[in-house]
Amino acid sequence: MTTARFADRIDDALPEVLLHLEAMVRIPSVSALPEHAEDVARSARYAAELLAELGLESRVVYAGGLPSVIAHRTAPPGAPTVLLYAHHDVQPAGDPAGWASAPFEPDRRGGRLFGRGAADDKAGLAVHLAALLAHGDDLPVGVTVLVDGEEEIGSPTLPELLSRYRDELAADVIVVADSVNWAVGTPSLTVALRGLVDVVVELRTLEHALHSGAWGGPVPDALTALVATLASLHDADGTVAVEGLARGAGSRVEYDDTRFRADAGLLEGVRLAGRGSITDRLWLQPCLTVTAIDAPRVDGSANMLSAAARAKVSMRVAPGEDPEVALKLLTEHLLAHAPHGAHIEVTPGALAHPVLLAPPAAVRDLALGALRDAWDGAEPVEIGVGGTLPLIRLFTDTFPRAAVLVTGVEDPDTRAHGTDESLHLADFRNACLAEALLLDRLGR
Repeated sequence: MTTARFADRIDDALPEVLLHLEAMVRIPSVSALPEHAEDVARSARYAAELLAELGLESRVVYAGGLPSVIAHRTAPPGAPTVLLYAHHDVQPAGDPAGWASAPFEPDRRGGRLFGRGAADDKAGLAVHLAALLAHGDDLPVGVTVLVDGEEEIGSPTLPELLSRYRDELAADVIVVADSVNWAVGTPSLTVALRGLVDVVVELRTLEHALHSGAWGGPVPDALTALVATLASLHDADGTVAVEGLARGAGSRVEYDDTRFRADAGLLEGVRLAGRGSITDRLWLQPCLTVTAIDAPRVDGSANMLSAAARAKVSMRVAPGEDPEVALKLLTEHLLAHAPHGAHIEVTPGALAHPVLLAPPAAVRDLALGALRDAWDGAEPVEIGVGGTLPLIRLFTDTFPRAAVLVTGVEDPDTRAHGTDESLHLADFRNACLAEALLLDRLGR
């Protein structure tokens, strides 16, 4: 079938697919909050029903945590099997007052669909639905769809799920629709992702809080000491100062400084942190972020010296790094930089491996060609991503013979995990077409 015929089929399917996507956005499937456990279960049931309506054998599965969905259609004789991955859980919305529209009420405006999960990653599932609808009963490959219910909390039970259902999930090609495109109008294939290490740092200086006027000066304040410890993590120019971490260089993709500042929403006069090209800093170097601090609130605060303070520190580690080694180096740095002999404790949290992907040339070329044709001739960009998808390493370890392709449903203005998350509808349509073309070409 020609690209034009598939484009017509995608355009016919898109209104129905978008209605399903909007229905999914209305389900607040926040995996990180226990009070939303039933919403996550409802979201899984809805995804399973949608896939069953397309003729796949579909069911909700558990591996000790929150529910996922597995759906399957057997390959025609001699045809490959493709595993299509997405996740149906989402991040918390934060303060609804910060959103231009209600976070769990989908809103189409300005060519975008706004809502939590509209892009990350319920759009990934919607892409799979659209591609399957475009093929109907003439699907030329076997397809297994895995819809994860715990991706936003690190997929803690995915290793058990992959072990338990390994034979059922085995595939020749794995398509993970949970990444970003280089720009609106420019598709991408993700070939590198940083890993993740996070820790909670607790620092203590006193048995109990003290009046800051009566004792301040000689007695060190725990919060001030913690701030000094955290400040030691970076050099003056913002480069990560933890010694011994792997650092890559030589990215072949250039990110224009002006465009980058606009994409990121940097305020006027704010300088970029670190050294090296922008894409090296984004994809091939470690970065450290203080994601939370437990400390007295400004409103209602007293003039006192804090006895203890703690923070959560998240580190993205470069491709090629062993996250266990990175954790050791980060912990040693923090312990060595607590001032005044303060007592400091570092508790490890999440850990995920970075990945470098090199699918076989034939599969890579089919994927790039499908993206190029779906975006009407726009040349795809093979990119790295600064974020982490722990499941990629799980897939490559569990199915070492499978070609793994990481495709994008987001763009630089999607604001995944943030307020006003949104999906660019024209690029979403193209992503649906690209996957339909890929399935067709893998079958042929």
